[in-house]
Amino acid sequence: MSTAVGTPGSTAAGERVGTAGELTTWQTLKRGFELSPELRRGLLVTIALAIFSTTGRVLVPIAVQQTLDRGILAPGGPQTGTVKTLMVLTVLGVAVTGLASYAVNLRLFRSSESGLATLRVKGFRHIHDLSMLTQNAERRGALVSRVTSDVDQISQFVQFSGLMLLMAVGQLLIASVLMLVYSPLLAAVVWICFIPMFIVLRYFQGVVGRAYTVVRERVADMLAAISESVVGAATIRAYGVQDRTAERIDVTVEKHRKASILAQIKAVGAFSTGQFVAGVTTVVVLVIGAQQAAAGNITLGELVAFLFIVNLFTQPVQMATENLNELQNAVAGWRRVIGLIDTPVAVVDPPEGREMPSGSVTVDFEKVKFAYPGGAPVLHDVDLHIPAGARVAVVGETGSGKTTIAKLVTRLMDPTGGSVKLDGIDLRDISFRSLREHVVLVPQEGFLFDATLLDNVRFGLQTATRADVEQAFTNMNLTDWIAGLPRGLDTRVGQRGESLSAGERQLVALARAYLVDPDLLLLDEATSAVDPGTEVRIQRALDQVTAGRTSIAIAHRLSTAESADMVVVVDAGHIVAVGPHRDLVRDPDSVYGRLHASWAAQQSGH
Repeated sequence: MSTAVGTPGSTAAGERVGTAGELTTWQTLKRGFELSPELRRGLLVTIALAIFSTTGRVLVPIAVQQTLDRGILAPGGPQTGTVKTLMVLTVLGVAVTGLASYAVNLRLFRSSESGLATLRVKGFRHIHDLSMLTQNAERRGALVSRVTSDVDQISQFVQFSGLMLLMAVGQLLIASVLMLVYSPLLAAVVWICFIPMFIVLRYFQGVVGRAYTVVRERVADMLAAISESVVGAATIRAYGVQDRTAERIDVTVEKHRKASILAQIKAVGAFSTGQFVAGVTTVVVLVIGAQQAAAGNITLGELVAFLFIVNLFTQPVQMATENLNELQNAVAGWRRVIGLIDTPVAVVDPPEGREMPSGSVTVDFEKVKFAYPGGAPVLHDVDLHIPAGARVAVVGETGSGKTTIAKLVTRLMDPTGGSVKLDGIDLRDISFRSLREHVVLVPQEGFLFDATLLDNVRFGLQTATRADVEQAFTNMNLTDWIAGLPRGLDTRVGQRGESLSAGERQLVALARAYLVDPDLLLLDEATSAVDPGTEVRIQRALDQVTAGRTSIAIAHRLSTAESADMVVVVDAGHIVAVGPHRDLVRDPDSVYGRLHASWAAQQSGH
């Protein structure tokens, strides 16, 4: 049974990548920790060390109180020995807790880097798992930002603000206990002053969170605009639209600036509220504490120590408000990454996928329907049989559905109705590994990586040796072309193969496919945008590449159809004719007859 999501009736393939915006802050953090289990490992130990390290901060007020009450203001006069002993113990205590703080930092950095690396890998892999429809619905820069800048924002929070929040929680707990020990009355005063602050913080959490979600979206818009302008630099220069492009980028940068400022204003509001409450609390404690000391209910040392502890109590609360913007920024980034990873995969690898047999394969379309999400049907009840070993050309007007046929055969998309079968096996039942081993698509513009020509040809078959690649070019009659390159197979092709011509890039793509030796080869017309001399070279290479295997060519130039064993004519989503060129061209009024006559007229015009 196929488990593909993209079966009839499915719309997941056309859905845009979400942002998990319905998740609350805590739900987002929980889901984030589930996706990065390394963040949870040893977390309790890290928290325990963080709480222990905060005791170094409370040692000072305790030492001050003891020094005043038992040393300087002792009933029998100043006790120098006691003061020295307290100082030594305090220094030792601070040193030990400092080491604990170092251990907390180290553990947190290690776990966070491991966890966020896992998150990045999952995000990148999921992008590749998404269907072509889902990927095409998103801008490339926006997708990349989810696993780069968004994860960077999470990293900044986990490693810095997250650590401070851990320390703050420990400090808050210890300070609360000590306040109760020194003066339950003053402890109650402090808590009464801060209860409204905690209520206000919950309000600010939602406000700031929404503001930083907008910030992350504006970052994605900015990266998408910049990446498009870099990739399309040649087109931008050719049409002289640099100013318009710069203006578009300026608009996205300005929107990001405004969103960031607005988010900061809201975060500063939370921070300022914390500072105000802390100041008011200190004044109230000082007034009531002075009255308690005058009445003899608390010693001077205890009052001074309590004021130190109040500062330790208010510090983490202010820290929490100060780090609120970092938390919400990270949560906004986490939501976007989670939204990406939770986006359903429309074309899935069957859990118990079948293996394809070796050798030339038959291809069958049985009542195949296809429609892009929200659009009109592209293919209507297509029935087609392609025998094993046949060289087939698929022809038709632009938008007729011929490229969709190629995408369905390679399972870049699934039909919305009917089935596509290879050797009688439904494509949705074949494992991805087996399918990619036996079926290869050579697109119209073969994508090359910024590496050597050798590495690009070996991309589809990493086990191939240099000798294998040389033999492939020899069999394709391309040794003279390789010899004419600056460094032969070691020539670097540049980013996207820009140091090579369009025809040369196509030769490399064909060599890559030839080396893989697929049983079924699909070609999106390899000679549609090259000069006549290169076309002849490519055609000779194609003769070698397609020999002995089933091949389907999306034909833009009908010279391909003339040399094919079988021509499939597609018109408005219907297959209107199938047969050899010599039979189909006899009827000048047929769809193929008109297409061929128009193409022939163009050729004679040249």
